[in-house]
Amino acid sequence: MLTLDAALRHYPLPRLEARMLLQHAVAGLSHARIIADPDLTLSETQSACFCALAERRLAGEPMAYLIGEREFFGRPFRVTPAVLIPRPETEHLVETALARLGGGPAQVVDLGTGSGAIAVTLALEAPAWRVSAVDLSAEALAVACGNAEALGADVAFHQGSWYAPLAEACFDLIASNPPYIRHDDHHLGEGDVRFEPRMALTDEADGLDCLREIAGGAPSRLRPGGWLMVEHGYDQGPAVRELFLATGLSEVETVLDLAGLDRITVGRKPLADAAP
Repeated sequence: MLTLDAALRHYPLPRLEARMLLQHAVAGLSHARIIADPDLTLSETQSACFCALAERRLAGEPMAYLIGEREFFGRPFRVTPAVLIPRPETEHLVETALARLGGGPAQVVDLGTGSGAIAVTLALEAPAWRVSAVDLSAEALAVACGNAEALGADVAFHQGSWYAPLAEACFDLIASNPPYIRHDDHHLGEGDVRFEPRMALTDEADGLDCLREIAGGAPSRLRPGGWLMVEHGYDQGPAVRELFLATGLSEVETVLDLAGLDRITVGRKPLADAAP
């Protein structure tokens, strides 16, 4: 069995990660207790739990999966290997949506919701919006529904591929963080990405197939003046802008992330021509 101090030193992990795993293994253990009582001895069960988590982390498994959550827009979201881990870059999509639509009533849908991070956050940040979310994976939808319930968000969830389960509904905003990594991109075999659901990362093609489908279906699903907003790769801005323009969307532009890289492309369905 290990003491708190010995547990933190036992594995070659960053101290913050070791502490987070230790707190996950020992219910109710605070950072203050770790500092104040380093000689506290863990039980056999607690020691075994911590060691198993540490070994999985050393094998590369993401911290978010090990502790079961990741913060997004200041809120804790439960995550499992069934969903993509929310990333800070995706917060730009939420910020852009809130800035373009404002807080008034609106119909909004998040395509490929995964953990529900986008849909739940939009519902909480703009309570007047009626938010729907779609995902093909039943396992992902279970995680998203749990996050909505835990955080008190009113979101209507639908299982299916992109627009298919939405009947004839039209929206003021279509948002999506779809699979956009090329099938042969080396990043698929590196870091946390190795453990994430492949179907949430790549279209198994050129990285634009899902973006083509979303953009192609948007004009018939957007209300006049409605917005389409998607996250994409740092080198896909020009291609995504072309897709948007080809469908007849206007006000097309790409929003940069904090690193100055292309990250979010937006486009708007033109308002109907004014009557003569």
